[in-house]
This record gives sequence, C-alpha cells and structure tokens, in this order.
Amino acid sequence: MNISSLFDKRNSREVIKHGQRANVLQAFEDKPHNFDAWNIDIYFEEKMWEIANVESAELVESGDVKTTIRVVRKFCDSSIVQDISIYNDIPRIDFKTKIDWKETQVMLKAAFPVDIHSDKAAYEIQYGNVERPTHRNTSWDQARFEVCAHKWADLSEDGYGVSLLNDCKYGYDIKENVMRLTLLKSAKDPNVDADREIHEFTYSLYPHADGFKAAGTTRMAYSLNCPLLAVTENGHAGSLPQEYSLVKADCENVIIEVVKKAEDSEDIIIRLYEYFNRRSAVKLSLGAAIANIWECDLMENNLNGMPEVGLEHREKDFAFDIKPYEIKTFKLRLK
Repeated sequence: MNISSLFDKRNSREVIKHGQRANVLQAFEDKPHNFDAWNIDIYFEEKMWEIANVESAELVESGDVKTTIRVVRKFCDSSIVQDISIYNDIPRIDFKTKIDWKETQVMLKAAFPVDIHSDKAAYEIQYGNVERPTHRNTSWDQARFEVCAHKWADLSEDGYGVSLLNDCKYGYDIKENVMRLTLLKSAKDPNVDADREIHEFTYSLYPHADGFKAAGTTRMAYSLNCPLLAVTENGHAGSLPQEYSLVKADCENVIIEVVKKAEDSEDIIIRLYEYFNRRSAVKLSLGAAIANIWECDLMENNLNGMPEVGLEHREKDFAFDIKPYEIKTFKLRLK
C-alpha cells in the first residue's frame, strides 16, 4: 500500500510528485565487490523489485490522537508489517515497521518522490548537519550516492520542504526529488546471517513550511527518538511548580544533547551545540540553584585550569556566547 497523494492543508500544497507514489518499498540485489557488510556499489540499482504484494490492509486505530492503518506485505520468504499513523495535531506520518527478514544480499529501501525542487539536501550528523548535492553531474557527485546521517534528512526549496526522519536507520540517498531511506542490507560476509529475523523500527515523513531550521526538524526528530511518556498519577502534594525543566536554553538554534553525572565527581555535566550556523548569545536556565559552574572540554577537564574559580552566574541561570556549530560542555555544582 503506497501513498499516491498527500495534501498539506496548512500550506495548501501537494507533497507527493504528480503521478508517483510514496512509501514504495524497493528491494535491490546487493553484491558489492568488497566488504559486503559495509559497501554499496553504484550499480546496485540495476536489479530492483518493488514490494507490491499486499496481503492485507486494515484500520486498527481511530481516536482523538491518531489514526492507524496496518499493512501486511510479503516478499519472497520475508514479511513486512507497517502501522501507518496520521496524527490529529502533529504534522507527521509515522511508519512503524516490523520485518521478519529471510533474504541474503538484498538491500531494502523506502522511497518518497516529493514535489520539491532543490539541488542540495541537508543531513543531520553528530552535533550538526551537512549538505550534499541531489544531482550526479560530476564524478565526485556520482560517488556520493549514499549519505550517512543520524535522525533526519531534509529536502527543501524556498518556502517549503520535506524531512524524512528515522529512529535507528542511518543511510539515505536523495536524487533530484526522490528521498530514500535504507532499511536493511542483509550481507553474508563476515556474518552469513546478517540482518536476518526480526527488525522493529520507525521512520516518519514530516512536510513543513520554510526550511528545516525554521520548521524545527531536529526537534521533531528528537520527539520521534525520545517520545514523551505519560503516566497516570493520583493527586498528591509536591514541591515542583506546574511547569518545570531541569535545564533549558533560550535559543532555538541550540540543542542540549547531554545531561549526566560527571565521571569523577558528583557534579553535573551539560553538553550542548549550535546547529543553525549562527553566532548567538545564550542563557541557560536550571531548575535548581547553582553553587558553581565551569566550562570544560569533552574529557570534563576545566578549561581555565583553576577548579576553584568558576564562571559568572546568577542563582539559577548563566549566559555565554556560542559560535556556529560549536560544542560547549559545562560542569555544574548545585546548592
């Protein structure tokens, strides 16, 4: 079951390229010359099968939060079950996937031909993002047909774009207007049974106005990878206010990536980074009073070499400047 039309009501435009279909599962013969488990050779597209054998499609959920259709597909000896969910208040489509994979040297991709015109796509990497061309005009462009990425890839034109998110799949290829995510590879060397049996993962399509920065693609990808957990609790007394955050930054271009205990003390480590390529003055607010704070390196060594002298701060917040794509680490001692 594929998507032939996806209309964005908020922005009054069709997302899928006219005459094409999205969420097409494509299987490719994958027999690279060397390093079977790691390499993808450029000729992999020469032998492709579209997985179109749908055994069943049924509505399994329809409520105030989301609606879900379950689609069961069969491919050779493998089965693919997808719960496709559309939310009432979140502009995102989730493809929760469970695969019982029995194939060898077959690579599986999900393809989304979107109605976007751009000669470059953006991909998230650790603590930032990179851009790659969507064409193969030169020999070095041709060699970059598969891109390693973390939680998302994005294709945007001026004023509109589409992000393809994932929770554990890190290979993308985007050529012209077709966005593809690599789901399985099933090599046989060095492990003859690589990628066999059960896989469970989710990828998501997130159409949006403007580019990935203004659209909050990174934060949407975090909400997919780290969903909020709701717990029913009886009323009781407590000391926390109605709205509470352990730590938060006042800049949309700054992501707090790490909050943890220090390796060699009882202090708290906070690591954050800038991902808009924008210089900013940042205020970091804490949910508890600060006794002292130091800037440190990734090994948690104080940068000024003077542990008794900390940064200037107020009771529950402090300010600092951050450079484009800079990573900063702070060590906090709370009262």
